[in-house]
Amino acid sequence: MADFDIFDMIDRQRRTGRPFCVATVVRTADVTSAKAGAKAVVTETGEILGHLGGACVRRAVLTAGQEALGSGQTRLIRVKPSEKVVALTDEDGAQVFRSGCPSGGTVDLLIEPYELPPMLVIFGDTPISHALAAHAALAGYRLALPETSDGPETAARFADTDLAPLALGPRDFVVVASQGTQDLACLRAALESPAERVAMVASRRKADTLCAKLAAAGLPQAQIARLKSPAGLDIHAIDPQEIALSALAEIILWRNTDRARSGKPHENHA
Repeated sequence: MADFDIFDMIDRQRRTGRPFCVATVVRTADVTSAKAGAKAVVTETGEILGHLGGACVRRAVLTAGQEALGSGQTRLIRVKPSEKVVALTDEDGAQVFRSGCPSGGTVDLLIEPYELPPMLVIFGDTPISHALAAHAALAGYRLALPETSDGPETAARFADTDLAPLALGPRDFVVVASQGTQDLACLRAALESPAERVAMVASRRKADTLCAKLAAAGLPQAQIARLKSPAGLDIHAIDPQEIALSALAEIILWRNTDRARSGKPHENHA
């Protein structure tokens, strides 16, 4: 642990692209091994990276961390001796966890979830795909582009139609803007991905034709039904920049609608 640096650990976790929490000891009372200012990372898989105190504190942090990842909300928790617990929420709003540790100390911790912006995967090396990547980068989305496509240097890259290395989740987005180049293969990869929202820059007739081919090839209808085509909100877009802007506007609408339904606050990644 001599070379352990919590801020390096936080940075490494951010680079994994997976959500995590930062737990910080903000106050202690009586005897406890926890020290004010101590920090640790709580991963989505239930690891605590860093030192926060004894087993009672660690159990509470794991539970609160998973809850915070689910809700997206920062919370204050308090770990205190069982005999001092009157209610599971103290008057100041802190969530209370019982401690059976013999030291008898009380520890307050701030649990802060960190959720990276969704990833937007864009198939295609076209004027619309380039414009969409540029707009999305300005809007703060993480990007994934084909290896052969132009785009921001910070974008992740994938080979052909292989999205597996990206570790996509339901809250990510895929837009097929291939426009005549491997349309069927790109659409299949998009619909087979874990992303709940998939859009395609194409006419409704073309999309229907491609979907019929995928259905005939055995792709389940439930996966095909996730496709939105034509991509974008109807703003009477004409040129590639406008079409890309309409597609991004639709993604923003989906994202904010999903967050509102889940009760999560809007993200702030400034």
